[in-house]
Amino acid sequence: MRADRAARHLGKAAALAAIALWSLGPILMVVAASFRPDREIFDPGQHSFTLTFANYGRLVSEWWLFFRGMANSALVTAGATVLATTASALAGYAYSRLRRRWMAASAAGMVFIRLIPPIVLTLPLFPIVNWLHLADTHLVLILLYATFFVSLGTVVMRTFFDQIPREMDEAALVDGASAWQVIRLVVAPLAAQGMVAVAIFVVVFAWNEYLFAFIFTANNAKTAPLVLAEMTGAIDGVEWGVLFAATTLHLIPILAFVIVAQRRLVDGLTAGATKG
Repeated sequence: MRADRAARHLGKAAALAAIALWSLGPILMVVAASFRPDREIFDPGQHSFTLTFANYGRLVSEWWLFFRGMANSALVTAGATVLATTASALAGYAYSRLRRRWMAASAAGMVFIRLIPPIVLTLPLFPIVNWLHLADTHLVLILLYATFFVSLGTVVMRTFFDQIPREMDEAALVDGASAWQVIRLVVAPLAAQGMVAVAIFVVVFAWNEYLFAFIFTANNAKTAPLVLAEMTGAIDGVEWGVLFAATTLHLIPILAFVIVAQRRLVDGLTAGATKG
């Protein structure tokens, strides 16, 4: 009995180790390569490890645009997260509390729109963005990223609001609270976990998004993923050490954010699996 239990624990530990190696292996390879000279990165016969910070020094001196792209990514991600989370919370509350036949149809429509590949939407949007003079601005990316995730965020928030008894809304209204006060002071604090989960989804998407940024920006609002792509197409060849250094710096903020918020992320992914 004790041997069987030990074997099960050993099997679970081995499975977790394999998953961790599969997930973290490529990240560790990128980070390690950022501290190695170019000649050692892709040399299969090279077993020594020469620690160097030259790649980061060259990144600062030769690719200062990357840090500008990081700042643009941070600004766009923050704006899209606030806008998408707020809109999703309000829409989720409406879908949870207002039972109408047309609202059920519109909810299905939101899910359908979410299934459309983003590339299909870029062609008709391009002339509209130019007509509104929003091309190459942070605002256009904020609006696009937020809009892209409002449908999924609304579904997640509706699930959280459905778990909050309607009697709490009615009690607050009887006590003289307005509809906005009910949302802001009563319901929103109880659904904060869902709002955090939606925010995590938006942050991960907006920080790494490439397609919309590639099509709708050129210089002023260029994000970090675009600069990373430019590094791979440099005229004088790819400086792999510098590229891996930039990739490492780009990974650190989002990786730290996900690690800190992973508990909320799991709660968001499993929303609706159990009823409170």
